Amino acid sequence: MQPVSLIESPAVPFPRANIDTDQILPARFLQKPRREDYGRYAFHDLRFRSDGTEDSDFVLNRPQFRDARILVANSNFACGSSRENAVWALYDYGFRAALAPSFGDIFASNSLKNGLLPIALPGEIIAALLDNLARAPGAPIRIDLPGQTVTLPDSTQHRFEIDEFTKYCLVNGFDELDYTLSRLDEIKAFERRRLNGAE
Repeated sequence: MQPVSLIESPAVPFPRANIDTDQILPARFLQKPRREDYGRYAFHDLRFRSDGTEDSDFVLNRPQFRDARILVANSNFACGSSRENAVWALYDYGFRAALAPSFGDIFASNSLKNGLLPIALPGEIIAALLDNLARAPGAPIRIDLPGQTVTLPDSTQHRFEIDEFTKYCLVNGFDELDYTLSRLDEIKAFERRRLNGAE
């Protein structure tokens, strides 16, 4: 996966609470033979009308949000079933971070393993941010993962928490297997010492 360090992008406001993974990726798109561009299916039933044309009222179809990499959501974002494919859909669409007061637990875990940074901020901060984005569509947000800060369009800065191992993996573009392989020389050295009775 791609390294995550600094993300600066227009932010997409998504104010509805309790958006579930079936809304992010409808179940009928799960049965694909292999990992492909799931971004085409992200929010499919909200983005498109029944005749297949784009719904111009849906936020992702507005010009100022076409290249946005940050999603600002409401509470309990991505709740529901534990489909990892929902994370793939957001990631393949182009998102690299999501801000919300809270996330579905399994979604948050899957996100961190797939290069999508979920950042939980207090509800009042997200509410004010969503209001700001409604008044100023396309306003940018800056996320500094090494510094663990989010800078909002009004220049206020907020710190977020993330464990050091997960941050290391994201900054270096490692999944758990990549991390293990990056320590292969140390693993081999340990095995040699163990076989020689030194451990």
